[in-house]
Amino acid sequence: MTDTPPPAEAADILWFMPTHGDGRYLGTEVGARHVTLGYLSQIARAADELGYFGVLLPTGRSCEDSWVIASAMVPLTQRLRFLVAVRPGLSEPTMTARMASTLDRLSGGRVLINVVAGGDPVEMHGDGVWFGHGERYKATAEYLKVWRALMQGETVDFSGDHVRLEGGRLLFPPVQTPYPPLYFGGSSEAGQEVAGEHCDVYLTWGEPPAAVGEKLAEAKRRAAAFGRTLSFGIRLHIVVRETAEQAWQEAESLLRYVDDEAIAFSQRTFARFDSVGQQRMASLHNGRRDKLEISPNLWAGVGLVRGGAGTALVGNPEQVAARMREYMALGIDRFILSGYPHLEECYRFAELVFPLLPLKPTTGNGRGSARNAGPFGEIVANAVTPAGLQRPV
Repeated sequence: MTDTPPPAEAADILWFMPTHGDGRYLGTEVGARHVTLGYLSQIARAADELGYFGVLLPTGRSCEDSWVIASAMVPLTQRLRFLVAVRPGLSEPTMTARMASTLDRLSGGRVLINVVAGGDPVEMHGDGVWFGHGERYKATAEYLKVWRALMQGETVDFSGDHVRLEGGRLLFPPVQTPYPPLYFGGSSEAGQEVAGEHCDVYLTWGEPPAAVGEKLAEAKRRAAAFGRTLSFGIRLHIVVRETAEQAWQEAESLLRYVDDEAIAFSQRTFARFDSVGQQRMASLHNGRRDKLEISPNLWAGVGLVRGGAGTALVGNPEQVAARMREYMALGIDRFILSGYPHLEECYRFAELVFPLLPLKPTTGNGRGSARNAGPFGEIVANAVTPAGLQRPV
């Protein structure tokens, strides 16, 4: 048996809810938007209407709470799934099991769980969580062992170094069986071990394909040691325009108001993280503006001032789709994407790139080419559709 995951024949596409802020540029208030219930509702409804598989709701003190936002979006959408976070050490597995089960039932089975162990010691200390790097993955493993048992209807007695309970039970089961899928990203050996033993979807940030392939092969190997298999996803930003020249101009425009001071401050902040994934993101650019295309159409400019996912696919629709198919050849079968600003780019990506990708039935609105009810574009001269216009041969 090879450690290389099999190629993905089709993919699901998820979008991103910018609950920590949105705008037209990075690192500035110029062109910034108020992230209100109304604005987030626009993005969720657009993603639902366009046929995205789901949306990721980020977590951390810089974000609005993912569970509250998801609860507000559920009644506004019909099929969209919500990837929400559980934070071992910050919450108890019994509490988040009840939360996940409740939201899964109320949404008709549209909950996905993003397991976030943490990566910034300063933020974690501010939240009252004092685990070191290795310890937090031990705590995460205990947390997930209990969480999975509760969600499957077991009565749980457990005494570990970080989690202890007697007679734990979940009285109201989730819709999805055995429980909503667990997504997890961890680039360290300890993180991959947790993913292999407990999770369903292993996530990576957008590194060059060769590096991603190595990570996926290692994660697959660790899961196999537990008699398990994983699916694989990747988190990327997107800058797509009808021409490559326009796309690269737009990428550079994102940094229009980013100065050297902002970059230096951001890189000092990221340097305190003990997250291996964040360290790998920072190493792609080392705080430099001059070498940001680190692989064909893969641009590291976002990571100059943004933590976490710091790379974007940049190009015309055909180029972006080709790069995505390269990741699919490595085993990636779901993409978690974002673009600035998130409302317009949600439409742009679906309109330009969805038709160029092999998509799973769970992504896409199933309507085919646009028609009215459609729409098919504006009526020409108030008389015929664009397709019905007679043109000279």
